[in-house]
Amino acid sequence: MTASTQELVEPGLGRGLADVARSRFLLKLLVRKELKIRYRGSVLGLLWSYVKPGVQFIVFYIALGVFLGLERSPRNPEGLTNYAVYLFSGIVLINFFTEALGNAARSIVYNGNLIKKIYLPRELFPVASVWVSAVHFFPQLVVLVTACLFTGWKPDLFQLLSAVGGFAIVALLAAGLGLLFGAANVYFRDSENLVDMLLMVATWASPVMYAWSMVEAKLGAAAFAVYQANPITVGVELFHYAFWYPTTDGSSPMPPDLLGLWFPVGLVVSVLVLALGQFTFRRLEGRFAQEL
Repeated sequence: MTASTQELVEPGLGRGLADVARSRFLLKLLVRKELKIRYRGSVLGLLWSYVKPGVQFIVFYIALGVFLGLERSPRNPEGLTNYAVYLFSGIVLINFFTEALGNAARSIVYNGNLIKKIYLPRELFPVASVWVSAVHFFPQLVVLVTACLFTGWKPDLFQLLSAVGGFAIVALLAAGLGLLFGAANVYFRDSENLVDMLLMVATWASPVMYAWSMVEAKLGAAAFAVYQANPITVGVELFHYAFWYPTTDGSSPMPPDLLGLWFPVGLVVSVLVLALGQFTFRRLEGRFAQEL
């Protein structure tokens, strides 16, 4: 008999995100499970994907567009044209990021019983959370496109591709941070509170409800460059460029070098965060079952 030459590996460790790609069937099952559990006993079900952002949009539009005068009008020529489209195009993307990261950061702890019973790639749980959030994002996107069509939306190819790029940047960032905080949350439950604070800041630290020019005027060029390097800011501005800008007369310009500089910067930062999240996750996942 000959001795086995198979390489020994530390128990509980897989091949990272490569295992997720090989386990697409399991990923689909987890996504279906999450959707069924979330809407179990719910009357509206998936319609909540329309109701929640709709109410959020109405509140922000009345408070900011009407009361604070961010909507352009004869009395306020400095406001933003089609502020409703501007606001909603940012809200749908920031809602996707908020839901994806919030659920991904809790996914390992919430699935602790399953993790302790059987082995499967643990990265599946944060990735499934991002996937579920994408399912909720799609109905909101349909509403956004419909609203844009009623306001004369005629995008070109680059603008449509910008929307895809903006979504990809935010999805990669959410997955990377979800892996990072999802692993940390197993050992330090304070991570959930840290994520909640991060999401609160993310909503206001990106040009969802205000124009980028207001930030540049207050911060100056150097600080504004740091602000623009934020992948969420880049993603939101790409969505504005794809959905809001084609409905305007061009009098409200987009940030300079959005496609030539900030899009690549945002993509690189998101990929680096994903790599950091995967590295941290692999370092910590070996003791998930014991800690849970």
